[in-house]
Amino acid sequence: MLAAMSASPLTPSSPGDACARSSGDACPGALRLHRADDGALARIRIPGGVLTPPRAAALGQAAERFGDGELHLTSRGNVQLRGLAPDCGAELAGLLDEAGLLPSARHERVRNVVASPLSGLDGLGALDIRPWLTGLDRLLCGSDRATALSGRFLFALDDGRGDVDALGADLTLLGHDEGALLRIGDGDAVLRVPSSDAPRAALTAAEAFLDSARDSGAWRVKDLPDAVAAELPAEAVRRLRQAGADVTPDRRPRTPEALPPAPGPVPGGRGETALSVGVPLGRLDLTQWRLLSSAGELRLTPWRGAVVTGIRTDRAAGLLDGLSGAGLITGPGSPWAGVGACIGRPGCAKSLADVRADAGAAVGPAGRLPVYWSGCERRCGHPHGEWIDVVATPGGHRISHVRGGRTTETATVRDDPAALAAAVAAARGTRT
Repeated sequence: MLAAMSASPLTPSSPGDACARSSGDACPGALRLHRADDGALARIRIPGGVLTPPRAAALGQAAERFGDGELHLTSRGNVQLRGLAPDCGAELAGLLDEAGLLPSARHERVRNVVASPLSGLDGLGALDIRPWLTGLDRLLCGSDRATALSGRFLFALDDGRGDVDALGADLTLLGHDEGALLRIGDGDAVLRVPSSDAPRAALTAAEAFLDSARDSGAWRVKDLPDAVAAELPAEAVRRLRQAGADVTPDRRPRTPEALPPAPGPVPGGRGETALSVGVPLGRLDLTQWRLLSSAGELRLTPWRGAVVTGIRTDRAAGLLDGLSGAGLITGPGSPWAGVGACIGRPGCAKSLADVRADAGAAVGPAGRLPVYWSGCERRCGHPHGEWIDVVATPGGHRISHVRGGRTTETATVRDDPAALAAAVAAARGTRT
């Protein structure tokens, strides 16, 4: 077992806290447990959300032995274990290490990679990004420089369909008929590189960011001063060409809306089937987790769902019924479709309300817009694109319509569950 696997001292922060530049990168990891109101918390990075059945089983064992018996999915396709005892760090790390979930103790918090979950399954997209995923993770774990990236720095691998391109990653690789496009930050500027060079190009751009951020202390591309950020693509081009890569500046607008896979059977496939399911509030008990993880390889999605792959076609209908019976979202008619929430009370000291209970009390017929419930103004884990934003405030719940980064308040409801449910339902059914 790795010597660095013991838990570091718990810090009195809440999960989802923005990493504080003044106090160092305090983002949770698998080796650094953080204190929350419901116990210690561990965040296990799972690049691309890909979990083999044995690794998924190990996470279930960890939740049962050390945590609250549930697995909490994040908006980056990772897994959080909550309710941990503060002295379980060494045992937890040993279990994860043995399962192959900790390839590098120094890099485990920087393996933040989201990927198109249906890539290679449904025949859409320009290419299958799985070689990029394994290549980028290997390069990250082999780079001493990469250890300086913050626990919030995000890579996205989009197969060309535009789903994870819309998530606002720091570096995005996009599949293209003629190779790959590398987007740095939020702008329209991209770098065209050969597909085989894509993982190396992403790591080179990340290293260029680290040098650009040295004076400003920025932890993400969006935190850079505007003038510095504007020069970053040119610096990446210079470094890539110096390394012998064929790179050409180009432009491609970012996809405006991140759409999760529709729940149910995934179209396409030959002899095998994949199933897409949603997870109400991103929380799985052990029965649900084992039902999912025993069915095939998992791809956890940035929308707090999962795609199960490699299912024999003759078993798919029965498994779908079983997943639905276990309370998971298997079709568009579920009242939980599009409903999300932060951890809220009692897990987070900063939360002003038990927003998961509030969401459950207000859940109703599926709306046309997703809705996200937040216990405070930080709005941890909120979605991207267009959604209904419900935020607990000292004066009640503020309901707003968010679209394209702009927020329009629609209502504020004070301590009336029926009125709150009605207001949220009305807001979700309106699309301008």
